Amino acid sequence: MKRRIVALAMVLSLVAGAVLAGCAKSQQPAAPGQPTPAKEKVLVYARGSDSISLDPALVDDGESAKVMNNLYDNLVRYKKGSTDVEPALATTWEHSNDGKVWTFHLRKGVKFHDGGDFNADAVVFSFTRQMKPNATDDMPYAGFTFDPAVWDKVEKVDDYTVRITLKTPYAPFLRNLAMGLAAPIISPTAFQKDPKGFGQHPVGTGPFMFEKWDKEQQIVLKAFDQYWGGRPAVDKVIFKVTKENTVRADELIAGQVDMIDGVAPQDLDRLKASKDIRVLMGPGMNINYIGFRVDRKPFNNPDVRQAVSMAFNREAAIKALYKDVGALANGPLPPGLSGYDPSLKPYAYNPDEAKKLLEKAGYSPSNPLKFDLYAYTNPRPYNPAGDKLAEALKADLAKIGVEMKIVSNPWKEHKQAVQKDKKGEAYLFGWIGDNGDPDNFLFVHFHSSQIGAGLNNMFYKNDQVDKLLADAAQELNETARAKLYSDAQKLIVADAPWIFVSHAQDIVAMRANIANYSLHPTGSVWLREVMKLTAPQ
Repeated sequence: MKRRIVALAMVLSLVAGAVLAGCAKSQQPAAPGQPTPAKEKVLVYARGSDSISLDPALVDDGESAKVMNNLYDNLVRYKKGSTDVEPALATTWEHSNDGKVWTFHLRKGVKFHDGGDFNADAVVFSFTRQMKPNATDDMPYAGFTFDPAVWDKVEKVDDYTVRITLKTPYAPFLRNLAMGLAAPIISPTAFQKDPKGFGQHPVGTGPFMFEKWDKEQQIVLKAFDQYWGGRPAVDKVIFKVTKENTVRADELIAGQVDMIDGVAPQDLDRLKASKDIRVLMGPGMNINYIGFRVDRKPFNNPDVRQAVSMAFNREAAIKALYKDVGALANGPLPPGLSGYDPSLKPYAYNPDEAKKLLEKAGYSPSNPLKFDLYAYTNPRPYNPAGDKLAEALKADLAKIGVEMKIVSNPWKEHKQAVQKDKKGEAYLFGWIGDNGDPDNFLFVHFHSSQIGAGLNNMFYKNDQVDKLLADAAQELNETARAKLYSDAQKLIVADAPWIFVSHAQDIVAMRANIANYSLHPTGSVWLREVMKLTAPQ
């Protein structure tokens, strides 16, 4: 036994010596004239759900856009704090007097992450793959961004000049080209090598390049040293998935992550109270709504839509669920956008009148109205409490004898159920404006051309609304455009294809040592300039 103890002591002594020697070696200063190795700066951004794809042609969700904003560039981009545009991959541009022919002069010397050269061929490829006849049904933004009623052709003039010809003047044209969905420029070489896998291994010209994707856990990007706008201030960005709002806030307070979004109202006070946390808040360019399938029973009857709208106490629900981070919506447009009409009045809370409308539609205590409402479990920027909103509606409807069943799914499955599988008679949804143009709220949701291919998940069709929205898109005079949009919204509010619930504040919370991040009206997340300091500023 004594020999074993002595032998074991000798082994432990040798191991300890080796470990100490290794530590001493790792702590030795750099040789004279050699720089001290810098610690890698990693920024961890926690969010409520994963991206769907990183191919800009195949998605219409904000979680995918957050990542893609940092992987890709567009011909033009939004200015800080504004939806006005400025040069990006195009340095200058001009258009014909009639507004139909646009010529873009491209930035030279730009590289894709795979080493290829950015040029006119890449622009033509990125756009024409989403234009008829190339566009496919799984490209949700193609019909909007590259509307065949508007776009005629895209041509290469020379290696660094592109000409876009439109069939008609189009007021949102430049703002659409700055959007993080559909309009980014991708590497044709990388796409052609693996078209189906491109969304899992994206290649752009942006400030960060793709490193890896652990599904439902994290997406890792690394700094692109050859970025034309200058190398990012951090070496890596990790987009981490933490589904629960409060857990995400806990991670931030504990220093396990650097930034979070989707801040729940109940977590706001404790985040603000921490000296180690900064909270940024600003008016959100978004809408939180409850949609009705107007093409099928029971909501093909406008009396039923009005009754359910009147039965829901929106004010009480917003106060209880969102506190001071949600404002009552009076229509589909948030305040601040051209065409917003403060005089709009959706159907007010009136349960007695709601009962009368249901009786008129043939419903009674012995024959109650029944329907399924599809809800999501993940927090959304416009609604951090999806299930709770559904429960509030259910409780109010029960008071007038309506039996509503809630079907809840994680966000990606919810989108699949509503948009692809067309399930349910009603559903929760929302929207964050892409470009600051009212067309991006009204046309994409309420024009009948967007049924199936776009975001008109209600299957709503009103010929007068269609004409007003089409005319507004071609009207270059902003005053005249605003009048057309106001007229369209009055018809939409009267038709009640939605319950217009709320507009959320944009909220991002971060550790105090994170600098140079600012909120953008579109809710876009750009991280190139974000710095991670050794100590708070």
